[in-house]
Amino acid sequence: MTMTTRPFNVLFLCTGNSARSILAEGILRKDGAGRFIAFSAGSTPKGTINPLAVDTLASFGYPTDGLRSKSWEEFDGPEAPVMDFVFTVCDSAAGESCPIWPGHPMTAHWGIEDPSDVDGSDVERRSAFNRAFRFLRNRITAFAALPFERLDATSLRTSLQDIGRAEGASSGAAVKAP
Repeated sequence: MTMTTRPFNVLFLCTGNSARSILAEGILRKDGAGRFIAFSAGSTPKGTINPLAVDTLASFGYPTDGLRSKSWEEFDGPEAPVMDFVFTVCDSAAGESCPIWPGHPMTAHWGIEDPSDVDGSDVERRSAFNRAFRFLRNRITAFAALPFERLDATSLRTSLQDIGRAEGASSGAAVKAP
């Protein structure tokens, strides 16, 4: 990876862009401030954020201002920021044909189960979001700690894939990255 003096642009993709990708964007915005600029998008965005995603971020002290559900098409045009990294966080997005991203960013699949799919009591649903938050924060912490300046492209790609296989990886964790 070429060293850059600007922060790395990171895009988290999911199908609906309402829960997991929103959580990841919120986590990296705070934990990677100064080194990373976080974005999220969906292939078929729901247009609204799951309220439990916002509640979860806020409960752990993460800002939620400016988060919104949006299409990945916002990031494939000439005016879009060039991404350095693109991570899919849901198995269905990883299996879709993604746009050809300008700049040829590093990609990896960091799939985790969708907390929005959990039915049950409020406690069970909040627990699912807390689990998803923890799994994503662990991946993002490992990612942010990588010695980018000392890793060649092959080593970096391997590290990104290894992060995606960490605790909480969904059953589709072996799905090919975008």
